[in-house]
Amino acid sequence: MTKILMLNLEFPPVGGGAANANYYLLRELKENQEVSVDFITTSSNNIYETEDFSENIRIYKLNVRKKGFSFWSMPEVILWTWKTFWFTKKLLRNNQYDLLHCWFGWPSGIIGYLFKNKLPYIIALRGSDVPGYNIRLKYLDKYVFNNLSKLIWKNAQAITTNSRTLRGLAQKTWDGKKIDLIYNGVDLKKFAPKISQKNTITILYVGRLITRKGLIYLLQAFKEISRTQSNCYLNIAGDGPERNKLVNFCKDEKIDTFVNFLGDVSGEHIAQSYQDADIFVLPSLKESMANAAMEAMASGLPVVTTDTGVAELVRGNGIIVEVCDCKSIKNALLKYIKDPDLMKKHGMKSREIAEKISWHNNMFRYVQLYNKIIN
Repeated sequence: MTKILMLNLEFPPVGGGAANANYYLLRELKENQEVSVDFITTSSNNIYETEDFSENIRIYKLNVRKKGFSFWSMPEVILWTWKTFWFTKKLLRNNQYDLLHCWFGWPSGIIGYLFKNKLPYIIALRGSDVPGYNIRLKYLDKYVFNNLSKLIWKNAQAITTNSRTLRGLAQKTWDGKKIDLIYNGVDLKKFAPKISQKNTITILYVGRLITRKGLIYLLQAFKEISRTQSNCYLNIAGDGPERNKLVNFCKDEKIDTFVNFLGDVSGEHIAQSYQDADIFVLPSLKESMANAAMEAMASGLPVVTTDTGVAELVRGNGIIVEVCDCKSIKNALLKYIKDPDLMKKHGMKSREIAEKISWHNNMFRYVQLYNKIIN
């Protein structure tokens, strides 16, 4: 049996897209009796916990005094790195592993590099761990992570990304090794279309409320739409440090009666949020491959997105808009609002594309990569 040690500071309910992708990978791996996993992550209850996810997967959840599920402070990241280093050292003393799977180039990749003489490691790049992706980290990228990433990636046995866009950005930092593309999957049973008869149009955003997601441009676009389209509503599912700023914008512009901040939505409730919607919007400034967009597609929604990672999946099922351009977003939304047949057609195409993407394929690609390195 192949024995994997896996590191990710995010795991539901802590984190976003990488947390969900990790969960679905483990869900598929639990059916694979040729692989076992010990997984180190973060406790959502601020106590040290262990969980037997399945007979072949054990989860260790470290207490890093996490204050919020959707946003990481640098002290929390540092504490997780410190605790994970010592916990990894302990596990390596007591277990024989074949490979270390590090989600994110940092902080997990730092652990991989520090134990490179004991265990080969792979890096799964996800977004903010790639220099140039997150504007909030631009100075740290320039003075710390640019050189650190080169060192960590150079010593990894393999590097993966979940979109061509992210792979291209990573290659700007270091183009010395092949970077494998392994797309996210989507749960086609949980996320499915629902036909509903209503006289309103609901626009939906799902994700963290952070500057990089470009929500302010969506709200500016919706402000213009609401002046002429009184039957339109905007639902925003997620939380983050930008929430108060965005809520205040809606109040100041007197559109708060048309905009619903749903907060963190999970489980079956998030599937219902997609089914209640008519159009999905992702106005990100930078994005790798958002799980939310793929879930929206599986739910039969047309997609309005900027030309980032998700745009790779827009093939007759959505509209690609300019980054930081509220007018472009407004025009795309109005195109659907004024043409329900086009909205329905693109929604059906979204589901068709989503049906070709699965978490099982995602797992299969990773197991292939594990075996290639180990053998």
